[in-house]
Amino acid sequence: MSTLGIFASAAAAGFSATGGTEVTSGGYKYHTFTSTGNFVVTGTGTVEAIVIAGGGGGGDFGINGAGGGGGGAGGLKYESALSLSTATYTITVGGGGANEAYGTAANGSNSSIGTVSTGIGGGGGGQEGTPGANGGSGGGGQEQGPGTGTSGQGFSGGASNTGNYGGGGGGASAAGGTANGTTNVAGSGGAGSNAYSTWASATSSGDSGYYAGGGGGWLPSATGTVGSGGAGGGGQGGARGVGKGVFIDGTPGDTNTGGGGGGGFSNGTTGGGSGIVIIRYAV
Repeated sequence: MSTLGIFASAAAAGFSATGGTEVTSGGYKYHTFTSTGNFVVTGTGTVEAIVIAGGGGGGDFGINGAGGGGGGAGGLKYESALSLSTATYTITVGGGGANEAYGTAANGSNSSIGTVSTGIGGGGGGQEGTPGANGGSGGGGQEQGPGTGTSGQGFSGGASNTGNYGGGGGGASAAGGTANGTTNVAGSGGAGSNAYSTWASATSSGDSGYYAGGGGGWLPSATGTVGSGGAGGGGQGGARGVGKGVFIDGTPGDTNTGGGGGGGFSNGTTGGGSGIVIIRYAV
């Protein structure tokens, strides 16, 4: 993954911009977009940005009564020196992917700054007979393999060493955890990134300084350990108590973090979290 440079990019003299929620902190002006909008630039200058796509949905109800893998986090793309000039740039904030009964969950949608920078939506979690999807970060696998992440934006999902147990979705800084039926443990979501904790603090966004955590996986026993969501807004997986009629859904990814949805059981509850776009420059 890209790392934050020692020196931030500075806008050239005469550069100005409007759009999103604006705040000045620590010598920088931040523009935060939690939904689609316009970034209006006057002059020419260089900015930094983090572009975080929507997280993938968690794998859900299967034909044989099993939940699935966690959704992969939305891709986190860092721009260290993005040159912009007078124009109106459409900022697109991707939505989280829906979970899906009887198949791989949906990927999250891309986030972007016009045509100059794009974060790739997180991969959906896998289910019986279907693999985790590829994406910004890959979706966790179940009976089939996990999805792969996008280089520079996220990591692959976790696998499962036995049927029914869901692997964790990949995160921005780590792969999803492997599910282990022998020890009755589902895969946890891969950790998100805290490289931008200063941004999170200045804009009151993220999850305790993190963005883009993967969703945790599901398991078929109420006495086992479900997959926890990765730091950065990933949702926790769920569990099923075999023979007891106990079915526990996962939780969705957190809004505006790009977190992947947790693997669950009942269709409609474990979608990925929406993304976010933040632009900053020295003032």
